[in-house]
Amino acid sequence: MTQPTGPGRRERKKAQTRRALADAALRLFSERGYDQVTVAEVAEAADVSVTTLFKHFSGKEALVFDLDADQEEALVSAVRDRPAGQTVLAALRAHLRTAGPLDPANGPEYRQFRTLIGSTPVLGEHFRRMWGRHEEVLARAISEAAGDSEADVTSRTMARFTLQAVLLASEDSDPQRALTTVFDLLERGWGTYDARTAQPAPS
Repeated sequence: MTQPTGPGRRERKKAQTRRALADAALRLFSERGYDQVTVAEVAEAADVSVTTLFKHFSGKEALVFDLDADQEEALVSAVRDRPAGQTVLAALRAHLRTAGPLDPANGPEYRQFRTLIGSTPVLGEHFRRMWGRHEEVLARAISEAAGDSEADVTSRTMARFTLQAVLLASEDSDPQRALTTVFDLLERGWGTYDARTAQPAPS
């Protein structure tokens, strides 16, 4: 008998409920403002109880950031799975331009998310804190790419400035141009920080 593959019925149901709650929250917050919507109203819009909502999310802020949940794994993968000969910074630049939170190809839902973050100070601050939490994991991935066993001040600095580049660019009127500018500056100093890369990154 062939065993079923993929998530089971319960896992699919949980994912559907979580998605419904996040979608309802984003829609209501965008329409009426984050501070004007209660958790109970989000639960009602998703046709679940408040108790169920809190089984999936810790609170209002967590509802907003469901779209951002996979960013850390994607950042690490950009470093670890980059093409042979590509520097770490070049890989991170490419990822953030085409698959990160500033990617212009993100769908209308993600653009709505970014607009909400930019217009709600408490959410903007929460986003900055969450984004900064990726620093340690990214620093370890960068150290491994350079052949080091542990993160050091160089890899930590690179990780921090890479993450800060996104925050700086997100505040600019042209985020993609700003991201390019920041990475141009970073690559002049760190372009060859990768033990497996023989050629320096273009300046």
